[in-house]
Amino acid sequence: MRWQRDVWGLFLSLPQPVIAALHGYVFGSGIEMAMCCDIRLAADDCVFGLPEVALGIIPAAGATQTVPRAIGHGRALDLLLTGRRIGAQEALEMKLVNSVVSRSRLLPQAEALAEKMVGFDQQAVRAIKRSINLA
Repeated sequence: MRWQRDVWGLFLSLPQPVIAALHGYVFGSGIEMAMCCDIRLAADDCVFGLPEVALGIIPAAGATQTVPRAIGHGRALDLLLTGRRIGAQEALEMKLVNSVVSRSRLLPQAEALAEKMVGFDQQAVRAIKRSINLA
């Protein structure tokens, strides 16, 4: 079913920046989907986790590759092998997210960021995203 509606692939293929506004519990595929976004904002009450190991499975949508690229090998192994939960502040310190804001400011902050990027030359924005993704 995942391959018939490949949301992850869609996010990765978009030429424009994709902003994730994360709140609540971001577990398993939630983290994997967020990792396919270019910028990740988290509400201060957000909880993250990769619980797959406790279920006897591995993350099936790329977390074994995307998480280490974002936060480093050791930190990724910590999250992936223990299944432990972390809060938004620790996710920020690990660089799993780009910023943490209050829950009430999450959507306005994401919208303001999007509006700022829309104001730039779109060819330049897309070229920057493409260059980084090809590196």
